[in-house]
Amino acid sequence: MSFLKTTYLDFRGQSTGGRDGRGRLTSKEGRPRMFIEFQRTGDLKDITSYPQWLQQVVRDTTADKLRVVDHPLFALMRDAKLPLPAMQRFLVGVWPTIEQFPRFMAKNLEKISFGESAGHDMARRYLMHNIRVEQKHADHWLEWAKSADLDLDDLRFSEGIEGLAALAHWCWQICDRASLPVGIAATNFAIEGATGEWACLVCSKKDYANSLPEDIRGPAMRWLRVHAEYDDTHPWEALEIIATLLGHAPPPAEIDAIRRAIRSSYAYMAMSLDAAMAACERTGFETSADNDSQLALLDAAA
Repeated sequence: MSFLKTTYLDFRGQSTGGRDGRGRLTSKEGRPRMFIEFQRTGDLKDITSYPQWLQQVVRDTTADKLRVVDHPLFALMRDAKLPLPAMQRFLVGVWPTIEQFPRFMAKNLEKISFGESAGHDMARRYLMHNIRVEQKHADHWLEWAKSADLDLDDLRFSEGIEGLAALAHWCWQICDRASLPVGIAATNFAIEGATGEWACLVCSKKDYANSLPEDIRGPAMRWLRVHAEYDDTHPWEALEIIATLLGHAPPPAEIDAIRRAIRSSYAYMAMSLDAAMAACERTGFETSADNDSQLALLDAAA
């Protein structure tokens, strides 16, 4: 009987080891290395339920996440004060990431053979389920875009969105080249986690929903409402998969790769938001009071 060798890649796609013919984890040089198994016993959403190294990675990247979640664009959206050009630019620019997200997960799914390990089987179930779920989200995003006077052709063919579309390019690169836990950390943990939090922020007040015509309010708000609930659990499930795949004591290089991938995802998200907010600088505000408050938010983000 022959075994397929699973190779682990660092952030740059370099091999950090794999499994030998008996399924044992090996070092880059092919020597068996110790694997200290992780099995969660605490609550899924309690960070102390996870290995110390992963808790530290989450702490190290929290400030990067907050630059996304606390971005002025979402506060303006929540308060129904985001100018239409900025809203349109946001919806068009983030579309490539929304539309391709199932493909990013499929790239990670390609790395898994059934029965390799408990972590691989957990990841397989998670990705197969979520790919089906995410396929519906492009439909929801299109309905949201329609509320901002956009159609499918606007989403598919708009130009000048390179700063926003960079997030999709990053997701493709990291899921294509990096290891399974790194790819999941960059997308399902970092991007889905931050997205769930900013969706909760926008939905925390009724101002934005009430600003939409009543006859389209339900479909237009569906993407936001689904993600405010759906992404509350998914990032934690991704964190459990990462911990189960890597155990309690992964090599420092693998820990660094996880940290860099999470941080980079947040950086690309923030870049997209900055690019969308640039539309505000080219747009007049309806009242001087709104102008003053929104310019203050822009100054704070600079």
